[in-house]
Amino acid sequence: MFGTSARTIEIGTHGWVERTGGALTAKERRQLLRPLVATHAVNAAGRMAMLLRMNAGRRVAGTPGRRPRPDSTLTRKAEALAQHRLSPAMLNHSYRTYAFGTALGDLGHLDVDRDLLYAAAMLHDIGLSKPAPLVDFTRAGAQAARDLAEQVGLSATATDTLLTAITLHHSPGVTLAHGPVAYLLSAGAGLDVIGLWAWKLPIGLLAEVTSTYPRLGFKREFTAAFRIEAAHVPAGRAAFLRRYGAFDLAIRLAPFRG
Repeated sequence: MFGTSARTIEIGTHGWVERTGGALTAKERRQLLRPLVATHAVNAAGRMAMLLRMNAGRRVAGTPGRRPRPDSTLTRKAEALAQHRLSPAMLNHSYRTYAFGTALGDLGHLDVDRDLLYAAAMLHDIGLSKPAPLVDFTRAGAQAARDLAEQVGLSATATDTLLTAITLHHSPGVTLAHGPVAYLLSAGAGLDVIGLWAWKLPIGLLAEVTSTYPRLGFKREFTAAFRIEAAHVPAGRAAFLRRYGAFDLAIRLAPFRG
């Protein structure tokens, strides 16, 4: 979508996080600048369309994403772990991430493994609750996902899809080249955190999801958690987003209250 190179696509994958701890080199920071700038430009244009009531979401018929949540051993275990590890505000963010990601997937007619997407949404931020010095927070979520995958007998391919979706989700410029699970996890999280792609969905759906899973002061809590993560991993992607992406401001300007 944003012309990412093969090297940029590799940044943030599970293998990359395991190898680097999530620390970006100077070259990798430069490589991420282009998709970061492109994301801000797309977000600004889309948000302007929402303000002018010219956004695509106003023309969407029906309610995309409205279907029962997946129910499997994997999803139940992932949800239980999230309920144990996350605060109420962060847990509801996980639910909204799945709901928004699924809706965007329906709009794009994407074929996605919803069990993997749900498990990834439940686990993608659990590492923020206990940041580790010099280790990207997504590594903790990936490790939890690996443990669950082993318990339920998930295939090696599905496990890698799940782990990489989790570790990749806050990299700028995640596209379908990374696979539909990673793409929709990143898109759903980005919508909930900074409003990215919100203009594609009906306003009624946005209101319904935030009513079902209230935000509970999410903006304040998430901003604080990312600030702590950036301090623990100064060469990581959280620090990169805060330094070069005006991330705190982007969170405050998201089209949601709280």
